[in-house]
Amino acid sequence: MPTRDGLEASFSGNRFMRPVAHRVLAPELWRFTRRSVPRGVALGVVTGILFPVAQIVLSAVLALPFRANIPTAAATTFITNPLTTPPLWVAAYWIGKTALRLDQVVPGAPVAQAAAANTSWMHWLWAGALPATVLGLLIITLVAAIGGYFLSALGWRLWIARKWKQRHRH
Repeated sequence: MPTRDGLEASFSGNRFMRPVAHRVLAPELWRFTRRSVPRGVALGVVTGILFPVAQIVLSAVLALPFRANIPTAAATTFITNPLTTPPLWVAAYWIGKTALRLDQVVPGAPVAQAAAANTSWMHWLWAGALPATVLGLLIITLVAAIGGYFLSALGWRLWIARKWKQRHRH
């Protein structure tokens, strides 16, 4: 995980990165605050689920305009990994298939008859599986990002409340 000091050292020696160094090294993007951490969690979930490559870099770049915590956004992208991605995509297919109602009979032209008429695997992939999986990924991403945002905000509040209780005890 890159640190602010490590990036500052590498940016100072690179003439191409020097013009954007002040934006990337802005202290508010590296501090853990009640607003930046939930934004970082939501952003990390979005980039982690929707983008299969360059997730950490993309979440760090997107953290700039959204004023999200960069370390939290980068760490949350690990929600997807080689163990969680296959079940996630299977769940996305089933959710998308249910949302698109691909397995139900459409009045006038049943989907089952259309699938039987065209038994091409590639046709099924492009006409059925791909749209269902993409829609399912979008639904999962939306639910997980909103849930992650509110759970991390709630966790932050509970953590601060516990610290206040401990402070008042002593």
